[in-house]
Amino acid sequence: MRKSKSISWLKRLGPGLITGAADDDPSGIATYSQAGAQFGFNTLWTVLLTYPLMVGIQMVSARIGAFSGHGLATNIGRHFPRWMLHGIVILLLLANIINIAADLVAMGDAVTLVIGGPHHLYALGLGIASILLQVWVPYQRYVNVLKWLTLSLFAYVGTVFALHIEWSEVWSRTFFPHITLSRDYITMIVAIFGTTISPYLFFWQASQEVEEQQRAPAEEALKRRPEEAAAGVSRMQFDTCVGMGVSNAVAFFIMLTTAITLHQHGVHDIESSTRAASALKPVAGQLAFILFSLGIIGSGMLAIPVLAGSAAYAMAGTFKWSNSLEDKPAAAKRFYGVIALATIIGAALAFSSVNTIQALFWSAVINGVIAVPVMAIMMLLAVNAGVMGRFVIGRKMRVLGWCATVVMAVAVIAMLATMA
Repeated sequence: MRKSKSISWLKRLGPGLITGAADDDPSGIATYSQAGAQFGFNTLWTVLLTYPLMVGIQMVSARIGAFSGHGLATNIGRHFPRWMLHGIVILLLLANIINIAADLVAMGDAVTLVIGGPHHLYALGLGIASILLQVWVPYQRYVNVLKWLTLSLFAYVGTVFALHIEWSEVWSRTFFPHITLSRDYITMIVAIFGTTISPYLFFWQASQEVEEQQRAPAEEALKRRPEEAAAGVSRMQFDTCVGMGVSNAVAFFIMLTTAITLHQHGVHDIESSTRAASALKPVAGQLAFILFSLGIIGSGMLAIPVLAGSAAYAMAGTFKWSNSLEDKPAAAKRFYGVIALATIIGAALAFSSVNTIQALFWSAVINGVIAVPVMAIMMLLAVNAGVMGRFVIGRKMRVLGWCATVVMAVAVIAMLATMA
């Protein structure tokens, strides 16, 4: 009986869990590491704010996919000007490729840190492995692979418990932080929000919900199966709450680890996730170093398919291509072609002399520029009966979604102001 309950619990986890876990990619790890190293406990409070906002906006994207039976790109193309869709998709593709390159660099460096060897070849090998998994492994098996990869993120939880922590001080500074209005602090808060709420996550989760609906016996959108709507929403809420919870918990533990070790030992400048792992070794020991490094590799293997896949779903929805991971490669050549091309270009950039930190900076800028209009469009789609049928989102979801949109808009304005 207990075993059957655990199996049922696991089956309810899918798009939301994978989306949330993919948010903690090596690029995000670098941001959270820098936050902890530079400001100690004073950025931990951000996870308390971002969690409900993430749940709200990701639930909106999930419901659009599930009830309309189409991904975000298709819905935007049907209800908004085509030029707007094309602009969003081009920027999304550009930002995702840059992110893939940065993640592959970090993963290759992490392997080199642990076992030595040529980091560029490791980056290329990991990129090829990601392509093969997406193209040749059937969807159901592939989703299970991604679910198990989320366990790699718990390396950061293990890292914390390998250290001595005064938890009373941690909780005190989390709920009552020392907030300053310095340019560096504001920039870091903006970076955390930009890393946490990213457009590729919206496109991925909506499309994954479409994949889930296509597996139903009737293969119809949820709005045409009203008798199953309540159960579907319940599953999405559970899945999304757990997935965003994992995302924010891991971010919290990364910031906490680097605050306790690097910040308290005077190491305040971390340029990448692998620099954070290297800096941990002399102050936190071999175990913390290995756990942190392995987490980088595992999180990258989870994030790269989401980055490449969300770009492919967006392109396919824009140009009305067949777009399902259930399809055989021969039946969806252009869809899988985008996945392969985005990853290959990312791997090529990893071999180039492109400054990874600058690339990540501009990726964050691009994500910020497109996040706000995409979120606003999603909110308008979610209250459109032509999209959602009679299952338009309620007041609570509207408040959460628009709050997330406004907070992200403020973050982008602050980012542009600090750039100026």
